Amino acid sequence: MTGARFLLTLLLFWCPGQPEAAAPVQERRLNVVMVIFDDLRPVLGAYGDHLASTPYLDAFARGSHVFTRAYSQQALCAPSRNSLLTGRRPDTLHLYDFYSYWRTFAGNFTTLPQYFKEHGYYTYSSGKVFHPGLSSNNTDDYPLSWSAPAFRPRTEQFMNSPVCPDREGVLRKNLICPVELQTQPYKTLPDIESVAEALRFVESRKHLREEPFFLAMGFHKPHINFRFPKQFLAKFPLSQFYNYTDDRVKPPNMPAVAWNPYTDVRSRDDFKQSNISFPYGPISRDQAAQIRQGYYASVAYVDDLFGKLMAGLDMDNTVVVVLGDHGWSLGEHAEWAKYSNFEVALRVPLMIRSPQLPLARTEYHHGITELLDVFPTLVDLAGLPPLPVCRNSQDLTCSEGKSLYPQLTDQRLGTADEHVALSQYPRPGMLPTKHPNSDKPKLRNIKIMGYSLRTDLYRYTLWVRFHVQNFTRDWHDVYGEELYDHRLDSGEELNLVPLPEFDDVRQRLRRRLMELVGS
Repeated sequence: MTGARFLLTLLLFWCPGQPEAAAPVQERRLNVVMVIFDDLRPVLGAYGDHLASTPYLDAFARGSHVFTRAYSQQALCAPSRNSLLTGRRPDTLHLYDFYSYWRTFAGNFTTLPQYFKEHGYYTYSSGKVFHPGLSSNNTDDYPLSWSAPAFRPRTEQFMNSPVCPDREGVLRKNLICPVELQTQPYKTLPDIESVAEALRFVESRKHLREEPFFLAMGFHKPHINFRFPKQFLAKFPLSQFYNYTDDRVKPPNMPAVAWNPYTDVRSRDDFKQSNISFPYGPISRDQAAQIRQGYYASVAYVDDLFGKLMAGLDMDNTVVVVLGDHGWSLGEHAEWAKYSNFEVALRVPLMIRSPQLPLARTEYHHGITELLDVFPTLVDLAGLPPLPVCRNSQDLTCSEGKSLYPQLTDQRLGTADEHVALSQYPRPGMLPTKHPNSDKPKLRNIKIMGYSLRTDLYRYTLWVRFHVQNFTRDWHDVYGEELYDHRLDSGEELNLVPLPEFDDVRQRLRRRLMELVGS
């Protein structure tokens, strides 16, 4: 199916007022494609963002179930991805950084692709799916998760190299890096390579219909640096990003332990010379607008590649899930990057499309969901044996999330207040530091864990002493506490903890958080 035909098909399905078709019972085994974007917050037209230029993701949404409140378990690549792909929380995996492999460090837990592989699927990974390195055994968990070695683009090695030409032609390690492809190593970029490989794989499977496939396609962008073909920058006038948020300084009642000093942004060549005050900044208005512009241009770039990927799929025989691994702050609270427990760092797009559940228009779901829910949901959509709920840490094949299949098929999944999202972030101390890096502390340096509970109405976060020797926490040793009411404060600007009228709510949410996390 060509890109034009894909868009036309989705637009034809989108007929306002037309009732949704009933989900037919399918006996054939469907292919499954999971698309992961790195650091993607919901800056999509389908999520109501009027600055976004995402025509292909928006077209995909018009035939999809769109979850408007989906949350990552930790706003850092490796912990989030390993949690998503194993269906386990970071506390179960004991992974909060990049430097341990769950099978040898925590338990030989079955992964999402492994489960499909064990049930007759050919599984393949293209691009950034598992985080590379120790956290996936330097193999992307091959051969346990994948039927063939995972594809990593050869240009990936240059992601943090000086490949961004400045006005004098000197190559820099810049944060904002629009480029001409002809000037780049191998005259291409990692995500272009990964999509080409994914399409090659799909084409190679067309004559093997008796064996369904599970394909995971991982985009590197919009993760920094913002390196993309320069024509995408022209879509976004810089002027529209100056008033993106009114935040210029850290909110007065934000605990210091909650702050992330965006060390990776500061370290880039085009920001080093600004000598941004550590830890609270601020960044200048011009630089703030440029970062936002670069982020949106990066999203537009991978949206274009996403359209090419979708055009190569047989959408009548394929379940597709699209998600981000975590969000990214664009100046809210005067913060940048991820590395926090705030809504902007944890909330992600999550969209699911299945030929079993054809839709005439976007079906929005506003309940609280987690990335943990993806594993059991895809299992159910593929008609595989249901994934049991984990009862203890000794269960190797199970999930700590819930299946969204009942919700997709219009069955009740419970009231809004029953479902919550639980996330967490570690710190080496109660103050932001460069050494150790309080944005990305290594396991041995972690002294504090911030647990964040997102309910239908509130976000409640508690920062407590954490003991890495035995992975326990002391609920009585508190370093910070936050409460935000999303009915009045969707930006999480006003910490309500000091206000006595919210004390009952605070105590109730604290008890619920402690019950969910455990001792």
